[in-house]
Amino acid sequence: MPYITTYKKAGYIAVTFISTIAILIVFSLDPIEQNPEYHEFVDQRIFFGIPNFWNVISNLPFLLVGGLGLYSIYYSKKIALINEFKIAYSLFFLGVSMVAVGSSYYHLLPSNETLVWDRLPLTIAFMSLFSIVISEFTFPKLGKILLWPLIMVGAYSVYYWLITERQHAGDLRLYFLVQFLPVLVIPLMLLLFKPTFTNNKGYWLLLLAYVLAKLLEYFDAHIYNVLFFISGHSIKHIAAAFGVYLLLLSYNDREKA
Repeated sequence: MPYITTYKKAGYIAVTFISTIAILIVFSLDPIEQNPEYHEFVDQRIFFGIPNFWNVISNLPFLLVGGLGLYSIYYSKKIALINEFKIAYSLFFLGVSMVAVGSSYYHLLPSNETLVWDRLPLTIAFMSLFSIVISEFTFPKLGKILLWPLIMVGAYSVYYWLITERQHAGDLRLYFLVQFLPVLVIPLMLLLFKPTFTNNKGYWLLLLAYVLAKLLEYFDAHIYNVLFFISGHSIKHIAAAFGVYLLLLSYNDREKA
């Protein structure tokens, strides 16, 4: 027992240290403006009267997997979760579903103004998942306490970015922190804390899918030049949604540890 207590304390220290360093590094940087070239996706083909067709349609898997998640929570009830924290799991899958709508709208009319509706549901999904992992790997009450503050910080990061962009002083630093801090901290929690449930490989698979999605986004044009029929950004949507689906499968195939 003393060993476990000491080990757990070491986990808290590691998570706190990494989080603090990440925050200090991000806010030591100069404000980060949105690159206007971000909106210039390589695949701008029109099919059936829909501009940027594949970047729009490839968001459909988010709607499907988000809906499946909500179905698993409220109808099939096969999903293993912390019952008293059902709201966080619901918000996560709802956020994933909303990504389909927000991202589709953005890709129909790419601009900073429409990008807000892509990023806002992403922050809901990110922050809900972060609070879920905190609850499952540290204390359930801690995740419940942090859920709404995390979501408000996520939403504010998008609002702050948009306001600063309108003032010609765009600043994405807080949004970057909201998006990438969980990616740094969640693996530490998976490694250093005792899980509430068995079969937590879904979290690792989702993280891998997220990294893959970022690579696909970065090599958008390169992939399109090789494949011709679809771009990296379109495949990015599919890869990210598939990562959520793998997480859902693990949720449906686990039990109390």
